[in-house]
Amino acid sequence: MNKVMVIQGLKLTPDDIKFIKKLIANNPTWNRTQISKQICKQWNWYTPYGQMKDMACRTLLIRLEKLGYISLPSSQNPNINFYRTQSIQYVLHQTNPISADLKELSPIKIETVNTPNQISLFKTFLSLYHYLGFSTTVGENMKYIVFDKHETPLACLLFGSAAWKVENRDKFIGWDAQTRKRNLYLITNNHRFLVLPWVSVKCLASHILGKIAKRINDDWISKYNHPILMLETFVEQRFAGICYKASNWIPYVQQIISEMAKFSHILGGVVTRCIFFIHSSIFNYVQFFSVIILGGGFNPKLLNILCCQTLGSHT
Repeated sequence: MNKVMVIQGLKLTPDDIKFIKKLIANNPTWNRTQISKQICKQWNWYTPYGQMKDMACRTLLIRLEKLGYISLPSSQNPNINFYRTQSIQYVLHQTNPISADLKELSPIKIETVNTPNQISLFKTFLSLYHYLGFSTTVGENMKYIVFDKHETPLACLLFGSAAWKVENRDKFIGWDAQTRKRNLYLITNNHRFLVLPWVSVKCLASHILGKIAKRINDDWISKYNHPILMLETFVEQRFAGICYKASNWIPYVQQIISEMAKFSHILGGVVTRCIFFIHSSIFNYVQFFSVIILGGGFNPKLLNILCCQTLGSHT
């Protein structure tokens, strides 16, 4: 290697490769986790909230090995990919039709997916009933299952990493490449939203999106120790995205750029590929400009402000 290359957002020089090779050679008993953690320490590779970027580093190492630059010790979990690619063991569940007014099923209960049983049910629903199916999640993510007052499942949602580069979004915010790289972790993407096919309840989808928006910031802070300042999602052209509009997500249209200073919810326009919604009440506007637009690092002292403010105004 005689040139600089970029992997996992890092610029790697020939000296960096030599350092990794030497680290592996000098520590023959170390496993991949120990190697990646030492690299993170040496390169000061942490999130803005002090979490070591261990998984990103391991991905980098695997990529370097595939390119032929290094040779890693054998994986301690040689069958991990086997398990990941196995068919999902479906969980038995009721599919009785549910057709009722929203108030008859309320209060709606939203649970984060944490236990093995919840995870199995979550995977079952998405793999069987969502047209995109389910794939292994990588990086920060949040899974939800929605229940009615009788504990009957109604829907599930998956939030994960934001799209790395979206021209309209980045123009809307005012990001250049470096500012986006620094602050992208403050955005999450709604990768999946499934109302179960036997559930027919008017306004349920927008009601769920509204309730999720009010709590996801607190959930993210609890799990990952940093806030979420923006939600985004992709909507295929064959879908109208009405439930997102009804819960105050802003459609991607060029005219909203001129409206940004007003911080108003623009619900008009044609949804083509992407919709995103800025929760303008989870932060004060000075904080929004300093973090997202001007690119200043997030100030942890303002964490309590974000925790205490209500997320969004929803119908």
